[in-house]
Amino acid sequence: MSIVTKSIVNADAEARYLSPGELDRIKSFVTSGERRLRIAQALTENRERIVKQAGDQLFQKRPDVVSPGGNAYGQEMTATCLRDMDYYLRLITYGVVAGDVTPIEEIGVVGVREMYKSLGTPIEAVAEGVRAMKNVATSMMSGEDAAEAGSYFDYLVGAMQ
Repeated sequence: MSIVTKSIVNADAEARYLSPGELDRIKSFVTSGERRLRIAQALTENRERIVKQAGDQLFQKRPDVVSPGGNAYGQEMTATCLRDMDYYLRLITYGVVAGDVTPIEEIGVVGVREMYKSLGTPIEAVAEGVRAMKNVATSMMSGEDAAEAGSYFDYLVGAMQ
């Protein structure tokens, strides 16, 4: 839920007008819209590169994942791992566009630990894959854009642990 929607829902629940603080937050949200869209576009346009390079980094750092008995062993399972990384990158773009972590939380984090545990997938490896995507993605951005995007990757990693 965006800051605009949250502010309106909260104000309406209390039958009041938006406060000056809420209006300032909405103004900031609108003003930062172009930057957030630029970041989401960069992530979207470079998604294949980000996922591939991050996957390579993950598999190099965690060879146990792609070794016999690992959760990404074999071509099919490796493709599944990369598909999951792409899914998380997509969720991050949703958060960036919304200017809020709510889409990441509501769509992708609820139950994630339990799901990976039931599959026998080490959640630390999934989090490491997200960290690798952050490194690849932010290396392609300016400092301010990288900081903005990085916060969403960091949120996702924190939510997984």
